[in-house]
Amino acid sequence: LFLLPACPGSPRRCTPITRIPVCMVLLLARRAAFSCVSRFCAMSESQLKYLGQEEAQQLDQELFNEYCYSVDQLMELAGLSVATTVAKCYPMDQLQPEGVLVCCGPGNNGGDGLVAARHLKLFGYSPSVFYPKRTDKTLYKNLTIQCERFGIPFLDCLPDSAADVDKQYGLVLDALFGFSFKGNVRPPFDKVLPILRDVKAPLVAVDIPSGWHVEYGNPDGLQPDCLVSLTAPKKCARLFKGRFHFLGGRFVPPGIQAKYGLQLPPFPATEQCVELLRSD
Repeated sequence: LFLLPACPGSPRRCTPITRIPVCMVLLLARRAAFSCVSRFCAMSESQLKYLGQEEAQQLDQELFNEYCYSVDQLMELAGLSVATTVAKCYPMDQLQPEGVLVCCGPGNNGGDGLVAARHLKLFGYSPSVFYPKRTDKTLYKNLTIQCERFGIPFLDCLPDSAADVDKQYGLVLDALFGFSFKGNVRPPFDKVLPILRDVKAPLVAVDIPSGWHVEYGNPDGLQPDCLVSLTAPKKCARLFKGRFHFLGGRFVPPGIQAKYGLQLPPFPATEQCVELLRSD
């Protein structure tokens, strides 16, 4: 029962106006609150510092060596921020079809994708993971086991074409390569990227779109609808033309921010991601 205050002088404190399902009231309130808070805390892209490849790698090493973060700590927070961004930009009831294809590479970017898949499952989504080149490292084995124990299917192969992907999935998460990528794309990913490039479903890129040069981008490569920059945006993010650009990875110490002049936006309340507004 949805109530409004009664008129002045009325003996009743509230007056019923209509019956609205409680779940609908909560959903509308949640979306309205996020819209107000995230817009208030968002920062224009023109105010940000963008990191090059060497600077991003150096920053990462300082987080490990000087601030004593572990890889799995940062990966968990990064993957959670990616899943949270997906939930904000692509509500489950708007995905047609409802499946989410999570494409993971062999490195840290792929680990972020595995973590994001687990959290998406917890959020109520239906993720499937394509993880064609696995590593023997314990961390990645554990992340894989966690996904499997949550009932997340792993695909033996990618659908044959972009059209086949679109028939099965309403969203694609690109977690193949991160900012350490350089050189040419090698098998099996040389066959994967052309398919992802041509999908009609929204594509969400983790940190940088796979196959992009971390500083100069790739105009002929993937063109994601959403980019989740982690720690700080990389230089190639200036060339991103999609609808949503978010910053995730809420773990950067004040000393790192000051040393690198990052000028990061404040994260709203307990949020794990914040929207970066277009400067154009």
